Amino acid sequence: MAKNVSILNGPNLNLLGTRQPEIYGAETLADVEARCREAAQTLSMTVDFRQSNHEGELVTWVQQAREEAQGLMINAGAYTHTSVALLDALLACQRPIVEVHLSNIHRREAFRRRSYVSLAAHGMICGFGGHGYVLGLRALDRLIADGA
Repeated sequence: MAKNVSILNGPNLNLLGTRQPEIYGAETLADVEARCREAAQTLSMTVDFRQSNHEGELVTWVQQAREEAQGLMINAGAYTHTSVALLDALLACQRPIVEVHLSNIHRREAFRRRSYVSLAAHGMICGFGGHGYVLGLRALDRLIADGA
């Protein structure tokens, strides 16, 4: 039976490939999604891949994942560093959660080093570009198998 995984992307990730490619790379969000779908097949997963620039919509999707998914991967973008509402939803999710970032947030501005998402996530993958999402799927597969 396939495991259903939610992959949520926050603000400005729809601009991947054109927004600061020296930081975020040349891959588009569609490229990242295609990578995830390919990797998910090898892991017997189905993927619900979404992006929103709206905090409330992300909160709603996290709440839906609690009912519909076995695991959740999230790149909350700037909301990583600001959203207590998103943190509260993640804490209530009761599913394995992997936080992912394209850039290494620990090598960037000081404000980016604080992650509210990390307070709810089982782990974080950052600095590997779009490949980090594939690593995140592998981590979720293990967490789901281990009953995390």
